[in-house]
Amino acid sequence: MKQIQISKDSLNILRNSKNLFAFSGGVDSSALFYILLENNIKFDMAIVDYNLRKESKDEVAYAKSLAEYHSIAIYVGSVALDKFSENEARDVRYLFFKQIIEKHKYKYLITAHQLNDKLEWFFMQFSKGAGLLELTGMGEFENRDGYKIIRPLIDISKNILLEYLNENGYKYFIDASNFDEKYKRNYFRHNFTNRFIEEFGEGVTRSLKYLEEDRNSMLKNGIEIESFNDLYFFDKHENDRINIFYIDRILKRNGYIISSGQRDEIINNREVVVAGEWVVAIGNNIVYISPYRNHIMTKDFKESCRIRRVPQLVRPYLYEILNGNCENI
Repeated sequence: MKQIQISKDSLNILRNSKNLFAFSGGVDSSALFYILLENNIKFDMAIVDYNLRKESKDEVAYAKSLAEYHSIAIYVGSVALDKFSENEARDVRYLFFKQIIEKHKYKYLITAHQLNDKLEWFFMQFSKGAGLLELTGMGEFENRDGYKIIRPLIDISKNILLEYLNENGYKYFIDASNFDEKYKRNYFRHNFTNRFIEEFGEGVTRSLKYLEEDRNSMLKNGIEIESFNDLYFFDKHENDRINIFYIDRILKRNGYIISSGQRDEIINNREVVVAGEWVVAIGNNIVYISPYRNHIMTKDFKESCRIRRVPQLVRPYLYEILNGNCENI
């Protein structure tokens, strides 16, 4: 029986935690399902049906059968997308996971991202114009709102997982949409990533680890993000690249991804409205992110904001959530 060794760090954490496993029935998640069982990791399952492919019903039925056979709890989400969008599907999927995690008090979300996914992410970010913080955004561990993501397969290639499944006779599904190159991820996968890992997999693994270590070194002191309603703020870092990293993280939580042009605009102008919806302001000591508002404010309130150096574009939303009470600033 073929086995795969995964990170001891991941195993040690997962053995002592309440875990939710994001399952799809594809190669990666099917392999990880059995790897977790082999390592006596306890977990429950969650799967999302986007109702765009007839095969998705079979995948959900397969997930339910695995859960029943192994006495595992399973949560099934069903959504109706008008057409498939990678970004929309991801947002829907993670919202579903978050709701389950919050309701049932899971600590870790286990995902089946593997080495090919990690390199695809690198190429996609590299093609858009990115720095170190963005290039290495898919690590083994990631903090989210109220929970953490663990990716135990992140240093294992797709081919190794396929060999594992085939040699052990484990069932899995192939999503035909994974071959459609109109999706950018598939374009990189078929034209660059798979072949590159086949030829240089060992070097790729080492290089991505080194880059991740460098990234962690840049972020080692961390920044604590505080919030009040939908107003977010944190202490400004002397490096604007790090400020942008946290701004990007906050906006992603709220369903918006900033472009490279918008990042440059924020750094150059220091106070901007993004997509007509969000204000981003890099102040003297504090970075603010808030919804964009256009309220008429009292003179006393504006004066209090001026004294406290609250950026002008942030003031209307602050006025709204404080009901115009300048004493609470």
